[in-house]
Amino acid sequence: MLEYPIRGDVALIGAHIADRAGNLLYRKTARNFGPVMATAAEVTIAEVGKVVDVGQIDPETVVTPGIFVDRILEVNQ
Repeated sequence: MLEYPIRGDVALIGAHIADRAGNLLYRKTARNFGPVMATAAEVTIAEVGKVVDVGQIDPETVVTPGIFVDRILEVNQ
């Protein structure tokens, strides 16, 4: 039996920090499902607390690469 993967049309994910290229860093439990849903959806919209310039995030700490993120929404809390 072959189980086909579930494909989402839109994924709304929350992240802690993003750069302008779409690379994401998560905090706490957001790291559990955010990266998985970002790769499984056709369109990924990331709601982040802070957007920084490209190069300010250490590449070794990036959890979700920017190639999977289509839109970034900065929300100041």
